[in-house]
Amino acid sequence: MALLQIKDLGKSYNPHTKILQGLNFEVEAGEFLSVIGPSGAGKSTLLRCINRMVEIDEGQVIFNGQNVGDLNKKELRKLRTHMGMIFQHYNLVPRLSVIENVLHGRFGYKTTFQGVLGRFTEQEKEHAFFLLEKLGIEDHAYKRCDQLSGGQQQRVGIARSLIQEPKIVLCDEPIASLDPNASKVIMNHLKSITQELGITCIVNLHQVEIAKSYSDRIIGLNKGGIVFDGPSYRLHRSHTDIIYGTETQTSPEIRELITV
Repeated sequence: MALLQIKDLGKSYNPHTKILQGLNFEVEAGEFLSVIGPSGAGKSTLLRCINRMVEIDEGQVIFNGQNVGDLNKKELRKLRTHMGMIFQHYNLVPRLSVIENVLHGRFGYKTTFQGVLGRFTEQEKEHAFFLLEKLGIEDHAYKRCDQLSGGQQQRVGIARSLIQEPKIVLCDEPIASLDPNASKVIMNHLKSITQELGITCIVNLHQVEIAKSYSDRIIGLNKGGIVFDGPSYRLHRSHTDIIYGTETQTSPEIRELITV
C-alpha cells in the first residue's frame, strides 16, 4: 500500500468556490514530489488537508493506512508526529534559541506538563545537535532565531521537522522568501532527506525549473484540479502552459487531464 492515498479530495472555504475538487493520487514511501501551480491553485490547502490543519470536506486522505478525516483529536495528534511541516515563513518562535525551536518538534511526544516545562531527554538534545550539525548550523544553536538569516531559519525549521522522526515532510513554499543561493541549500537538504533517510517529501513550489531539477515526480494544479501528474523529466512547455493558464494554441486533446 502507498504511504499516502488521496481519494476524490475536495475542499471549499465558501459555498461559491471550490479550492480543491476531485483530487486522486498516491505517494510512495521515499518519493520526492513537487506540487506546482499558480497562486490560488490549491497547493497550500492540499498540504493542510493531508495533515488536517483544515478539515476535509469531500473524499479521503489515507496516511500510513489511517483515514485522517476519521481521527479524533488524540489520534490526530499522534498521527501528526509522523508528519513534519515546513512553512514559507518558518513558523519559529523568534525570541527562543535555535536549539529550543528544534526541540519543539518533540512536543507531539510529550504530555502537556512536559511540554510546558520543556522537559527533554539527553537523547533528544543530542539528536537535535546532530541535526543542526547535519544542516550546517550547529554554531548557531544558542542564538535567538530572529538573529539568523532567512536561509538559516528555514534550516532550523527543517531540523524541527526531522526531530519528529516523520515518515513524510510537507513543505509549503519553503524557498519562496529566499535568495537563489539559500534556495539551493534548502532544496539540497530536502533532497538528501529523501535519499539518505527515506523520508517522503511533498514540496509546494512556484519555480518550475527547480521542481524539475529536484523532483522524482511533479503534480500540476490549476483551479483546484490535477492537470499534470508524471515524472519530472516529462514536464514540458505544453504542460506548464496548461498548469499556469498561458497556453495559446494548445490542442483540445492536451487540455484534457494529462497523466504520464
